[in-house]
Amino acid sequence: MKYNSILGRYISKQIIITFLMVLVTIMGIIMMFDSIEALRRISGRDDTGMSYVVKYALTKLPETLDKVLPFLVMVAAMMTFWRLSKNNEYVIIRASGVSAWGVLKPVLLTVFLLGIINMTLINPISSKMYEMHATLKYRFITRDPSAMLFSSKGLWIREALDKDKVLVVQAKSLRQEKDETLSMQDISIIEMDQNAQIIKRIEGLVGSLKNKHFKLRGVQIFESGKITENLPTYEYDTTITLQRIKENFVDPDAISFWDLPDTIRFYETAGFSASRHQMRYLSLWAMPFLLMAMALIASLFSLTPSVRQGGVMMMIVIGVTTGFIVYFSSQLIYAFGLNGYIPIWLATWSPTVIVALLGLTCLIVKEEG
Repeated sequence: MKYNSILGRYISKQIIITFLMVLVTIMGIIMMFDSIEALRRISGRDDTGMSYVVKYALTKLPETLDKVLPFLVMVAAMMTFWRLSKNNEYVIIRASGVSAWGVLKPVLLTVFLLGIINMTLINPISSKMYEMHATLKYRFITRDPSAMLFSSKGLWIREALDKDKVLVVQAKSLRQEKDETLSMQDISIIEMDQNAQIIKRIEGLVGSLKNKHFKLRGVQIFESGKITENLPTYEYDTTITLQRIKENFVDPDAISFWDLPDTIRFYETAGFSASRHQMRYLSLWAMPFLLMAMALIASLFSLTPSVRQGGVMMMIVIGVTTGFIVYFSSQLIYAFGLNGYIPIWLATWSPTVIVALLGLTCLIVKEEG
């Protein structure tokens, strides 16, 4: 059956409508629990009102939905297949000469497109909201409505100037100002050669970073074989940007799919580990295929010739349980890869491959056996 045929469009429409219904329902449940959590947080606080509850629930929503998306697709696919079986539409489709694979094709292509849309369009929005949620929590803790502090532990960041020189920047505290300027205190800029030998050390009491440009005050410059130089101000050009420093502290989930490749290259060039960002990037690429695999699993438990055969409820319960097992297993494997126990590509792609092969094998046995 062709995807753009009347029947293909009908089945695709059914899976999209069902997915949206499941999505809205789960969004409502998630927001309800997040709102309760936010209300518990603001109890006894006079400086925070319902606006914090709404912002907290809305900004946290994409983070939770991103984690449960495969399970949502599986539930939507099960409901779609069950409805086809309940209305005897599946029997009529099979009687017209269409195989089970023909029924599955439009569903698989539709959920694959949903994965692509999530990766390319939804992810940049959700990553921004993830960052907003982290900022909101920090402002609540500090009781500062304009706080934009990235880390109370200060800043450590490395930059490869060229193949023979490396720059290390350290600051004890930092804060973003409203004009996209990063203010810092107790700053050290260290230039080192390829053998990690210090060439020059620049220390400033306070300073700022804006437009790839450090501006320091109360500066001392230490250089081998030269007298210590004291300057009231000092300017230093760099390729480090405010966005790069923010990405050094935020979770990879807060970085857009489109920005992750540049971030990974930056960390690898600077000599830092980019494994967390690589895993996030690969997992986003694997997501459309994982959604297809979950739809395959859903078909095993809900795509039957007739619901009158009995045991439908048990099959649905088993299917939902299988979905939970797949979800938690994939999270466990992801954790192994994140901690370096298994290769990154294996941790991100193995759940998808295993679930897809399992679904294909069982479906072949069911149809051909």
